[in-house]
Amino acid sequence: MRKLFGTDGMRGVAGKPPLDPATTFAVGVALGKWVGQNHLDPEVIIGMDTRESGPWIAANVAGGMEKTGVRARFAGLITTPGVAHMARKGPFAAGVMISASHNPYQDNGIKIIDHSGFKLPDEQEEALEKEIFAWLELGQEPSPKELTEDRGLDQAYIDDLAATLPQGLAGMRLVVDGANGAATYLAPALFERLGATVDRIHCAPDGRNINLHCGSQHLESLRERVMETRADLGVAFDGDADRAMFVSHSGKVVDGDAVMLVTALPLLARGRLKEVIATVMSNLGLEVALRQHGIGLVRTPVGDKYVLEEMVKRDAPLGGEQSGHVIFRDYATTGDGLLTALRVLEVMRNAGQDLDALTETFQSYPQLLVNVRVKERRPLTELEAVRAASKRAESEFGDRGRVLVRFSGTEPLARVMVEGPALDRVTHHAQAIADAIGKELGVA
Repeated sequence: MRKLFGTDGMRGVAGKPPLDPATTFAVGVALGKWVGQNHLDPEVIIGMDTRESGPWIAANVAGGMEKTGVRARFAGLITTPGVAHMARKGPFAAGVMISASHNPYQDNGIKIIDHSGFKLPDEQEEALEKEIFAWLELGQEPSPKELTEDRGLDQAYIDDLAATLPQGLAGMRLVVDGANGAATYLAPALFERLGATVDRIHCAPDGRNINLHCGSQHLESLRERVMETRADLGVAFDGDADRAMFVSHSGKVVDGDAVMLVTALPLLARGRLKEVIATVMSNLGLEVALRQHGIGLVRTPVGDKYVLEEMVKRDAPLGGEQSGHVIFRDYATTGDGLLTALRVLEVMRNAGQDLDALTETFQSYPQLLVNVRVKERRPLTELEAVRAASKRAESEFGDRGRVLVRFSGTEPLARVMVEGPALDRVTHHAQAIADAIGKELGVA
């Protein structure tokens, strides 16, 4: 059972365990020992988003690796998929991304990526945890490594992305919300290189404004700017740019589920796709829409790495999450917001249609997600009141709705998702289940 790693690496409040100096240094030691066993003269790429805690965490990880004879090359500000891409394409034994994704600036995290470009499997994270705890028991002071940014690494990543869209984007007008994060400079540079006119918003990071009322979880300002400027498309990234959400020319919000439908159909026409891989959180409307085209939907637990594992197992080219993580396995080994934007723009250009027309047949079922901050965690199967409330909803909706209750992998939250044909009944049942959780586990 992992204690440090969650569904997407390590995450917490910067400066406090497990994101304190001692533990972050120990992560470097553990990682260095691991890659040193399998690579001669190993080197690891390290990148970060714009959080003010990023540089010192990167320096501690690099210092820990140096303790074991492993060198670090510092990409500086780069996206998580950029690190994954360079770990796979470059001369690197592994990659490390310092980011807490869509979380506020006070949080940070460490994501470790194998040379293959894949996130580590659970068993490898467990092995690293043993090494981390073993080093911490020694009680040695961390010795951070001073890092110098290699600006050629993010440029190589942008070069490779641009090469996937040779027809370019000339004549297109885009609004880009960089979330004051990792995509701040890279996304506009990519789209402008391909010929698009780019209007930037939330592209002025100060170390503390990452994801603050902006980015993929706060689309209000993006929608307003797209409609004000009559742009062809708006795209918003999260803090580390592994997800993207879109706003159409008319102001319609287009999430990861709709993106998967839009990008699945050209793959189907080429005989490249039979099924799409998504998580249990994807809307029932996606399942219905795909079925109309003879495409299956396979669901996995929440987490893009679980989606990817199933994609590899089934040799599926497309998968993702409603939140905007979309994986195009013909191009990448992880969700990549910049790549997702290119693929959406490619479909628009090839079809000669805007995103409104391309998503016209996609009808989302009313869906409500309620988060309950809990004092403790117990197996959900032991919570009788929660089970009873869930069963009442399932009995009412039948095959026209779904209920999902789970614990967050990164925060002390119980998440309740209810989906059904009528919003009022969805709201009623979601609140009833959330209230039952609060009574049984206590509200923090």
